[in-house]
Amino acid sequence: MPTARHANRVADPTASIPVAEGEEPWTAEELDEIRDELTGEVARLERAISVAEAGLKDLFSDGSEGAGRDPADVGSSNFERDQEMSLAQNAREMLEQAQLALRLFESGEYGTCESCGQPIGKDRLQVFPRATLCVPCKQREERR
Repeated sequence: MPTARHANRVADPTASIPVAEGEEPWTAEELDEIRDELTGEVARLERAISVAEAGLKDLFSDGSEGAGRDPADVGSSNFERDQEMSLAQNAREMLEQAQLALRLFESGEYGTCESCGQPIGKDRLQVFPRATLCVPCKQREERR
């Protein structure tokens, strides 16, 4: 059974998403845009990963016959395979971020920095909906 706090979130979703000082509250339309963007991003990344994994499967099967192959061709195949693996891993990480942001959105916890607990900021979330850190915390993380 939902708690009263959860029931309030469902009744007025705009009240549950925090904003930084000086920002206007979220409108229902803005929240719909964020939800749609996150949902679309999850679907797009799932497709990208599927395509990348199919490409990797082809690259691995092509690279199994090394005897008699030109070393430059082998090197080129290895480079292409490494590049595809890197792209697939990057897409997986972005998918995890998008899925987390969507879960936070649906649970009413979206928009709060997971490091300091302050609002991430409406402007930042509209540009980068997958954000789970406010700008100062993200800058601190990147300096490490």
